[in-house]
Amino acid sequence: MKWLNKWRTRFRTAVRYRLLALTSVPILLTLFVLIGLTLYWTLAYSWTNALAGVRADLAVASNSMEVLQREQRRQLHAIADSYEFQMQIQTDPDGLTAWAQSRAGKYDVDFLAVYAAEDIDRLPQTLRFPLLRGQQRTFFQVMSEIELSSLTNDLPARAEIPLLNENTFEERGLISRSLLPLFNENGELEWIVDGGILLNNSTVLVDRIRDLVFPEGKLPDAGVGTVTLFLDDVRVSTNVPLNSDSKFGRAIGTRVSQEVQQTVLVEGEEWVDRAYVYDAWYISAYMPIRDFNNRVIGMLYTGYLEWPFISRYLTNIVELGIGVLLTLLVSGLFVYRGARDLFRPIEKMHRAVRLVQFEKDIRIGKLGLDPEHELASLARQFDSMLDQLKQQNDAIRQNALELEDKVRERTASLHERTEQLGYHIKLLEQTRHKLLLNEKLAALGELTAGIAHEINNPAAVILGNIELMEYELGQHADLVSEEMSAVLAQIDRIRNITRSLLQYSRQGGVQDEITWQRVNPVIEESVTLVRSGTKKQDVEIVTALNAKCSVEINRHQLLQVLVNLQMNGIHAMNDKGKLIVRSDDWIDERGETIGAVIAVEDFGCGIANENLTKVFDPFFTTRRSGTGLGLSVTQGIVSGLGGEIKVESEVGKGSTFVLYLREKIPSDDDIAPLKMLE
Repeated sequence: MKWLNKWRTRFRTAVRYRLLALTSVPILLTLFVLIGLTLYWTLAYSWTNALAGVRADLAVASNSMEVLQREQRRQLHAIADSYEFQMQIQTDPDGLTAWAQSRAGKYDVDFLAVYAAEDIDRLPQTLRFPLLRGQQRTFFQVMSEIELSSLTNDLPARAEIPLLNENTFEERGLISRSLLPLFNENGELEWIVDGGILLNNSTVLVDRIRDLVFPEGKLPDAGVGTVTLFLDDVRVSTNVPLNSDSKFGRAIGTRVSQEVQQTVLVEGEEWVDRAYVYDAWYISAYMPIRDFNNRVIGMLYTGYLEWPFISRYLTNIVELGIGVLLTLLVSGLFVYRGARDLFRPIEKMHRAVRLVQFEKDIRIGKLGLDPEHELASLARQFDSMLDQLKQQNDAIRQNALELEDKVRERTASLHERTEQLGYHIKLLEQTRHKLLLNEKLAALGELTAGIAHEINNPAAVILGNIELMEYELGQHADLVSEEMSAVLAQIDRIRNITRSLLQYSRQGGVQDEITWQRVNPVIEESVTLVRSGTKKQDVEIVTALNAKCSVEINRHQLLQVLVNLQMNGIHAMNDKGKLIVRSDDWIDERGETIGAVIAVEDFGCGIANENLTKVFDPFFTTRRSGTGLGLSVTQGIVSGLGGEIKVESEVGKGSTFVLYLREKIPSDDDIAPLKMLE
């Protein structure tokens, strides 16, 4: 679109292009008229020639059929004149029929019969009188399956054609038949020689006719010349391919179009036009085939693919178009070069004027014309005016620079004070944030100390009573050993939780044992604990544990983190729904395993965007019964292990908390940059 607008502007404003258009339009109109007339004449002439050619091809095919029938009659004459035939009549006239059948293949006919004159009644009435008058007959005939079997036993099977896509068969046969009467010395009809060929499935015959009609070099390289014999509207012998592109197979057993059927079979007229032949358009010619009663029993077809004809025509049109375009380009080039030399001085002046509008310091200079030329005088005056304008602009620019210096001096001090104020405000904000965090940590320290005291005392009492129960039960203690072990394990977990709280509030206060473990067993244990605590709740916990690597962790701390995240998810779903816990290996950009990834996904209420950055702050919570310490403690534990925790959430759809645990806990020097990034 920009290109079109650009050239539209050029033709509207530039004299050179307008001159080019004025000189080119008459040439273009003349050429387009000539091209249109040429296209019309060549198309009409080519199409007329194509129809005339296919009509001539049909005549050649018809003559070829007549030649084949004459050869058929000559074969019968050769049989009648042969020494074997004469001897058979004299020695064994009763075996003449069997002898004739045995000689059919020798004389290139599909059936051969000889019968006496008294058997002439087996022939139709219209054939008897010509034979009695000594006239030999050659004609086309349609025979039923029974009539074919009366000639030879194998003809019905050879004539049978499966009709494509119709699940049925054409059992009739189209034959070319010849009758030759033989008379004795008294001029009386004594014998009748009957022979012919079956045209059904006779591919050799249609190929022979095609080679006569379409010799090599007559059609284009991609052209396909075809010949077909029809029994009614069914192709019984053809070289029309099943696939016109690959030229594969033969379309025997397919039907002709309704339009051609009406014209040729019903009305008995020739058809010469383009027609859709099975799977492609052909330039086609059809003529009716008639039997001895002059009834239309089939069709003879010749034709060739239409597309190569169109392709050759389009190629000629393209060549003509290329010639016209080259003519236009050459003539346009001459006009353009002449216009450029004529209007170059004016364009140079116009270009200088446009550049001056964009504050370019440029002059027209010499135009290569006579000094007394009107354009040369105009250019000198315009350059003089530009010199005066430049002097005035320089004076205005100098005054503007002096004014800018004064303004810059006045604003420099104000800008410096503004920067100092912003710096102090930033320091004040950082100090306030640190003070608030220290106050929260101090309150958390007092709270965790009280929690540890209040929890450890009941835990110690429980532990003492468990040991006393085990002592009192004696040997019967084995019956509840599993339950006691579970209670002891949970007491140990309570102690670890209180130690974790103290460690968060007092850095370095509690040191836990770090071991090299796989995360999947810890996840399974956390799921078991959560399930035992949610038996009365409608919660489904689904696990997909695919992590294979081991990481450095504190088992109790990781168990505490996982239980906390799962319980948070259950609370977010109002104690019903599905909770998914996944584990995978943590793979870096080089494809190497650097740790494990654990994800806890719920389908609860989700977290608002404005709260995503606050969920790990101490005492931040959106639940009335929450303390706001769970996720804060979780982040502290994960950070202490050198890992990361991230959250993704969408309101109304759920949240996903992802833990990234490294195979080996980084040193303090490695952790510091990570904390600064946070």
